[in-house]
Amino acid sequence: MEVTTRLTWLEEKILKYLLGNASLTLLYKSSVHKPCVIEMTKKCSHQGSTMTVVHLEKDVVGVFMLEHFLSEKPSACVWFSFEKNKSSGISALFLNTLETTIKSPELRFSSPYGLSLTIDPSKRKLHLNKVVIKVLGLNLDKISQYLECEIFRVDGIKNDPGFIKKMVTAKQHRGKLLSALRDYRPYKDLVSEVRILLVGPVGSGKSSFFNSVKSAFQGHLTRQATVGSDESGITKQYRMYSLKCGESGERLRFMLCDSMGLDEREEEGLNIDDIPNILNGCVPDGYQFNPSEPIQPKHFAYVTSPPLKDRIHCVAFVLDINSVNTLSDKMVAKLKKIHKDVVDCGVGHVALLTNVYNYDEVLDDDFLNMTESMTSKSQVKTVQTMLNIPIANILMVRNYASERRLEPMKDVLIFSVLRHMLRAADDALEDWPPEDTASADGSMNDESHIKNEVEP
Repeated sequence: MEVTTRLTWLEEKILKYLLGNASLTLLYKSSVHKPCVIEMTKKCSHQGSTMTVVHLEKDVVGVFMLEHFLSEKPSACVWFSFEKNKSSGISALFLNTLETTIKSPELRFSSPYGLSLTIDPSKRKLHLNKVVIKVLGLNLDKISQYLECEIFRVDGIKNDPGFIKKMVTAKQHRGKLLSALRDYRPYKDLVSEVRILLVGPVGSGKSSFFNSVKSAFQGHLTRQATVGSDESGITKQYRMYSLKCGESGERLRFMLCDSMGLDEREEEGLNIDDIPNILNGCVPDGYQFNPSEPIQPKHFAYVTSPPLKDRIHCVAFVLDINSVNTLSDKMVAKLKKIHKDVVDCGVGHVALLTNVYNYDEVLDDDFLNMTESMTSKSQVKTVQTMLNIPIANILMVRNYASERRLEPMKDVLIFSVLRHMLRAADDALEDWPPEDTASADGSMNDESHIKNEVEP
């Protein structure tokens, strides 16, 4: 007879995503197998990483071990708890050291940091010391009667304490970045909103990046911008997308502008002569691009003398990391021409590499900088040489594609990328000629404003 877990589908998802979309295989269940430590050991030893889950009346409490169950050497671990029948609010603590000991009839998990959790299978008792109760925010007595104890084998994760720490702390860091981006204000309030232009080859992930950004802010997956794999690209119009924070519905102080994809063929894709017009704010939202001819001042939709607030303040060169080294000479020439126009217009700019496979390795353990292993990739060197962009402004992301659920680590990367783009935009606004900023935005006030660095 197949043994099934007591975890609900939602609770199992919470635990899987705690460790970066791991898979769980049930090894031991106290109500089915013998309620004793010997049986636990028999079922769970030498199985690799394990997760011990204790079901209480209103809470689930447990410990993840990176090493084998009851391993003699200390193991990196994660202590966790969450309320039953709730989709969020999991409390988790990563520690580098965990010791497990058996003192019949009890199994004890402990750490040098003072945490202690003891399971007595014979009496179905869970013993938690004050430190565990406080750290995990539990409203429990030191000794509780539990309903079930289960132990799972955990697969699909890296045997690396640094990786586990990233997965566990990503959600917390996501919240910090979200708060900073929500509070962002453009440099000295010169404009009401910063405009970020996405430009790159057909299929590089421009529209997917916008969808990913919106999903991260909304707290659920969304597909507002149409994406696809048509040879000539899906996006035919110039679109300006405003963004709102899902929690409050408040409009954010920056927007993303999506353009038609570049094509190496003549009279296909975005006409690069349209770029100066886009940068200067002369192209309106919804304008239908004509690959054969750029917009002209005589065109009825052409915007004359646009103020600073309607111009582009940062350009993101969006490139698929898997095709950077194989771009044709014609495509490289187009990108270089656009880069020259961007520099001549004094617009901030970054490069954004999409479809990064090992996206959990992009940022260091503190989520502040890109790791050396990523910045040393050949694709990064290629972009640096091709567009003369500093490595610090070459960013990486993994867009949402076929996923059904948001992942904190992907959101952290998305928010980190936006942080860099806004810094580039602020730098450009700071250097903007005084004659252009004098009437930058009709809603601008004259109060001094400290440059917002959107620190994590």
